Amino acid sequence: MTANLLDFDLEGLAAFCERLGEKRFRATQLFRWIHQKGATDFDQMSDLAKSLREKLKTTAHLQALPVISQHESADGTIKWLFDVGGGNAVEAVFIPEDDRGTLCVSSQAGCAVGCRFCSTGHQGFSRNLSTGEIVAQLWFAEHFLRRHLQTSGRVISNVVMMGMGEPLQNYSALVPALRVMLDDHGYGLSRRRVTVSTSGVVPMMDRLGEDCPVALAVSLHAPNDALRDNLVPLNRKYPLAELLDACNRYLVHAPRDFITFEYCMLDGVNDQPEHARQLAELVRRHGGSGVSCKLNLIPFNPFPASGLLRSPHSQVQAFAKILSDAGIVTTVRKTRGDDIDAACGQLAGDVRDRTRVGERIAQQRTVMLMPVKPAPGEAKETLRP
Repeated sequence: MTANLLDFDLEGLAAFCERLGEKRFRATQLFRWIHQKGATDFDQMSDLAKSLREKLKTTAHLQALPVISQHESADGTIKWLFDVGGGNAVEAVFIPEDDRGTLCVSSQAGCAVGCRFCSTGHQGFSRNLSTGEIVAQLWFAEHFLRRHLQTSGRVISNVVMMGMGEPLQNYSALVPALRVMLDDHGYGLSRRRVTVSTSGVVPMMDRLGEDCPVALAVSLHAPNDALRDNLVPLNRKYPLAELLDACNRYLVHAPRDFITFEYCMLDGVNDQPEHARQLAELVRRHGGSGVSCKLNLIPFNPFPASGLLRSPHSQVQAFAKILSDAGIVTTVRKTRGDDIDAACGQLAGDVRDRTRVGERIAQQRTVMLMPVKPAPGEAKETLRP
C-alpha cells in the first residue's frame, strides 16, 4: 500500500524519504512541489532526481478529496462538500474579505460534542479525519482559487479549524496538519493566523500549548455552569473554572496575547443583560486577575431541530455594549454564507444520521463549479472599550 504524501508534515516526509534511501533535503523539495505548487504528477517535479521520481511512483501517491459539490453565496463565500468515503462528507468554507482570505476547515465527519445550537452536532459523529484529509481541504482550496483568480500568489491567508468536528478530539491528526500549514516550505501561515476552535477539551488545550501553539478560540456560549451544561454538554466534564484556568495556561505559549471567546446569541436563552454582566464578571475576575480575551458574539443560524431562535439585532448590540462598557473588546460577527448553509453552526454536510442508514454520497457526485467573485467588504463590527 502506497503512502499518501498529504499525511506527512515536513519531518514525517523527511523520514519517509530516508526510508527510500534519499537525503533529507529531498523532502523539502518534494514538500514545496506538493503544497506551494500543487503538483500531483511526480514527473512534473523537475528538480527531483529521476531515480527518486521512479521510487515515488511505486511507493507514494497524493490522495485529494473528491469534490461532491461547490456552492457560492451571494456574498462571495464558497462552500465545498468533500467525499471522505463510507457515505460521509465534510465541508470547507472560503470567506473572502478585503484584507484576508479565510478558509474554515473540518477535522471530523460529524461531531460528538452535541452542542444544542450546532447543526453538525445534531447529525451525530462518524469518524475522525486523517491528517491528509484535513490538509487536503486547504490544498484543494488554495490551488483552485489561484487558478480561478489567475494569480500565482497565496490566496488563503488565514485558516480556522471551525468546520465540522471538535479539533482537539482528533489531536493526533490535527497537529501534523497544523505544522504543514505553518511550515515556510508549505503554506507559510503565521501562528497568529491559524486558529483552533474548541468547545473546551482541557487536557488537549494544555498539550496544544506545548506542542504547536496557534491562536485559540473557545466556544463559551454561557456565563455560568448551569446554562453551559445545557448548551455545551462537554461542560459537565470540564466546567468553566477548569476551562478558564486552561485558557490562562495556554496564554503563556500563545502567539496572541488573548483568547477569543465565541458566544452564540440565542434569543431568550443566553442573551439577557444579566447574562452579559455575569460574562463580564467571569472573564474579568477569574483567578483574581481575569483572562485576557476578546468576545466574539455570533448571531445564531437557526435550523429546525434546535428549537432555538436568533437574538434580535438590538439585543445583540445591547449585550455587546454591556461587555464593552466593562472594558472587554467585543466583536459582533456578521453572518456569512447563510444562504448556502455555510455560516457558523450550519456545517452538517451529508453525514449519515447515526440512528438510521443514510444514502451513499457517491450517488450525489455532481460537481457544480461556480465563478469566484471579488472579495466583499469588512465583515465585522467591533466595539472597543
